[in-house]
Amino acid sequence: MIPGDKGKPGRAALSNPVNWRQTVERAEKREFVTELNEVFKASGSVVVAHYAGVTVAQMNDFRSKMRAAGGTVKVAKNRLAKIALQGTESEGMTDLFKGQTLIAYSADPITAPKVVVDFAKTNDKLVVLGGAMGTTTLNPEAVKSLATLPSLDELRAKLLGLLNAPATRVATVVAAPASQLARVFSAYAKKDEAA
Repeated sequence: MIPGDKGKPGRAALSNPVNWRQTVERAEKREFVTELNEVFKASGSVVVAHYAGVTVAQMNDFRSKMRAAGGTVKVAKNRLAKIALQGTESEGMTDLFKGQTLIAYSADPITAPKVVVDFAKTNDKLVVLGGAMGTTTLNPEAVKSLATLPSLDELRAKLLGLLNAPATRVATVVAAPASQLARVFSAYAKKDEAA
């Protein structure tokens, strides 16, 4: 590196392929740590799991299910994930990053745990280690409990249904006397015709 030339490889690094590769790898690692740090700060919840033995096809299926639900799955490089956790609310889950780990995260605090737990039910190779929701560090049981809760979209739909129900009932009550009157008039009309 040329002194004072931050982040750019110097002439010596460019002429030596080993130094160039190390410089590029360091830049990629720095970018990964920065990106992961933002994920830990912005996510509603993060789930950490072991994935040893999960096939590529199963992992692709898992990623697409998570993407469809509004979340993301990333394979975590443990050392880099621990660095990225520093200074975030989720720093308490640092000890979970051992072995082959992945992280699943979403803006909705329920989405990531729900998809991970559902996938783990059908694939015993995916083992939930724990996670974090804000400053709260979650153990595997807490992640499973979160998975049983309705998502924000489901809650919104239920709330909307509750708000619409009284309006529907009011319309039914208001319309009921008119329909009853129509039945009474119809009955009298049929009675007069029969007489």
